[in-house]
Amino acid sequence: DKCDSYSEAVKRQIYHKVDELMKEISEYGYSVVEEKNLLPDVDVNEERVVRYHSEKLAIAYGLVNTPEWNPLQITQNHRICKECHKVVEFISLITGREIVVRDASRFHHFKEGECSCGGYW
Repeated sequence: DKCDSYSEAVKRQIYHKVDELMKEISEYGYSVVEEKNLLPDVDVNEERVVRYHSEKLAIAYGLVNTPEWNPLQITQNHRICKECHKVVEFISLITGREIVVRDASRFHHFKEGECSCGGYW
């Protein structure tokens, strides 16, 4: 089916973009170990789940499908986790994109590696 093959191609492209972003931000100083919020008994598979949190997938989709000058706006019904917050700061820095995330508590305006919340959320 044409739709299935298209959606699989888009899905691969989005996950690939997340992988690229994570690699690039690590070159700018981001470290999963430093920002680790997982419990000591969490296994590797659960760490993989954190890598692909919905915020990161939504941002990757936006970066792939919108012009470079267009700010991204993400809305979610839960609070952004500390790890994702740090990742989005780095993504806004390396891409030069303004990213607005509306979570369950507030708006986070990410620009040039910083968030309007000042790290308080």
